Amino acid sequence: MKSREAHGIRAFLSTRKALLSKTIDLTKEVRGLLKIFGVRLPKTVKHGSFDGVVRPMIEMDEVLAHAMLPLLDARLVLYQHFLELDRRVKRAASRDEVCMRMMTVPGVGPIAALTFKAAVDDPARFKRSRTVAAHFGLTPRRYQSGEHDNPGRISKAGDRDVRATLYAAANALLMRTMAGSQIKSWGMRLMRTKGRRRAVVAVARKLAVLLHRMWVDGTEFRSEKVEGMA
Repeated sequence: MKSREAHGIRAFLSTRKALLSKTIDLTKEVRGLLKIFGVRLPKTVKHGSFDGVVRPMIEMDEVLAHAMLPLLDARLVLYQHFLELDRRVKRAASRDEVCMRMMTVPGVGPIAALTFKAAVDDPARFKRSRTVAAHFGLTPRRYQSGEHDNPGRISKAGDRDVRATLYAAANALLMRTMAGSQIKSWGMRLMRTKGRRRAVVAVARKLAVLLHRMWVDGTEFRSEKVEGMA
């Protein structure tokens, strides 16, 4: 059974995710209605500037104002709640010793660290770090027939949010981090031979193993210790 702390973190993260999802839904709704009136917003308008760009346009037209201001108001409230919760989540990660160690890994941010910590809860649940990747559905299914035993796509078992945040962390490590490390070099080599998607999944799998091992050992990220772990 998960601890009360783990359930609290999960509730925190789930609420943050729901607020962002609803904000995106209402953003799409507003964009769609504007399109009906011949107004196409550039995709470069981000969440933070959306209200400031759209509200003046709507308020100039009485029909648009009556139809769309309630949607825009609701979206703004949701987005403001999301921003506040996002700050609190990141502050919680910065005050957690385990999360801070996890965040020494390139690409791993506060959301990935908190999601992983809450899902594992007690690292002693896993006797071997290698089993963590399988638990969260990051290892390939195996298809057996006759003389052949071929690995297929990942199983996608276990916690979807952990899988998604580790995938995002792996993608950030490969595509956005500047500092070199063995895990990035390994992932980039894999990308050249196997393609981007397989490389990102493989790095996500390696991250699951690495984060658990660091938690158990009480260590921070050391690039030279990563090679060959998964």
